[in-house]
Amino acid sequence: MKALLLSEYKQLDIVDLPTPQPAEDELLIRIQACGICGSDVHGYDGSTGRRLPPIVMGHEAAGIVESAGSAVGRFRAGDRVTFDSTVYCGKCFYCQRGQINLCENREVIGVSTPTFRRMGAFAEFVTVPARIAYHLPESMPYAHAAMIEAVSVAVHAVSLTPIALGDTVVVVGAGMIGLLALQAVRAAGAGRVLCRRFG
Repeated sequence: MKALLLSEYKQLDIVDLPTPQPAEDELLIRIQACGICGSDVHGYDGSTGRRLPPIVMGHEAAGIVESAGSAVGRFRAGDRVTFDSTVYCGKCFYCQRGQINLCENREVIGVSTPTFRRMGAFAEFVTVPARIAYHLPESMPYAHAAMIEAVSVAVHAVSLTPIALGDTVVVVGAGMIGLLALQAVRAAGAGRVLCRRFG
């Protein structure tokens, strides 16, 4: 398969890699759209230390199930899907409490550290555990579906913020998440939104 490989910091190469094979609890997904997260940009320049080359980055994506592992029951080839970027174990103390963001064994799609390496979606195919995948409606374009993770961050932030109809709201930062938060606070009823761009 073709993939965009971070070969070294500040160097991306289009390479041929073997198509990954799904484990019994995984899906092999043919990528149809993939966003570029700000964390991928920082991975490219090496400023985060969470994208150790060589690595295929990319975690904001959507596609079509190519095949499913033998233990997967709710997905089949041809299903339209997106997926979370966090691979949680489902077994640790935090996962058992529903706090999967605190999973003691957490990995992230398209990220590599000294303790794990998970190839990402800047490629024709990616494998992900079925537990982090979600069905997509037929009417949703793949490019829109690839933004679900980023939109969910903004919507969740706004859901934690008490906003009354007509309130003035300040959004700090006008990157992708900031601009999505701006739209979310507008939809929540804010009357005036102030957004500050940095840089």
